[in-house]
Amino acid sequence: MNRDVRSVDDLLRLLDGLFDDRPAPDRWDRFYADRDRPVPFFVSLPDENLDGWLRDGPLRGGRALELGCGPGRNALRLAAAGYEVDAVDLSPVAIAWARERAGDTPGVRFHCADIFSVDLPHETYDLVYDSGCLHHLAPHRRISYLALLDRRLAPGGHFGLTCFAAGTDDANSGVEVPDAQLYRDRSLHGGLAYGPDDLRRLFAGYTEVELRAMNGAPAEGLFGVPFLLTGLFRR
Repeated sequence: MNRDVRSVDDLLRLLDGLFDDRPAPDRWDRFYADRDRPVPFFVSLPDENLDGWLRDGPLRGGRALELGCGPGRNALRLAAAGYEVDAVDLSPVAIAWARERAGDTPGVRFHCADIFSVDLPHETYDLVYDSGCLHHLAPHRRISYLALLDRRLAPGGHFGLTCFAAGTDDANSGVEVPDAQLYRDRSLHGGLAYGPDDLRRLFAGYTEVELRAMNGAPAEGLFGVPFLLTGLFRR
């Protein structure tokens, strides 16, 4: 007999265990181990949407928190723009690669930790950025994600993200099945696709600044693929 559920956190952890393919350090370590794999975002280029917001939009520096930073390509772009960056990823292999890429770059710290429990040097950040983390979270972890934003994003700050886009008919995009089916399948099927209205409902407490498909043919030196959706919101 196991009757350990006494809190919301206990329930969330129980639900985590239902998924055989839930994100875990060893799973992501295997993913990042072969750097020569033809994975689009293994390139050392920043997201075209993030670059545009830094060049032409409302992002003006300060403190930035990146969720699921992978090998660090966007963290380095933020540091180059003058942000003090804390970048978090669950995978030790990804963090080692990011630190290698960063070298002596000032203004960026990499943390190998769960985004929901990481120990950070600042309470709040002017920007929280997520390129590919949200769509790998089970539905119940959206609760944790919104709580993280509420805790970490400063008033007036911005939240930006890219995620798998629904309706693209691209094999690289995420699965489009109801949340309840994911629990029946006990699988996230490689990631969840979101449509614009899904993000508007999820982040209804924020002001939408921009919500669009990623440019699949970006300028030289930038990353862009057609199967991602990009969004910028303000608190």
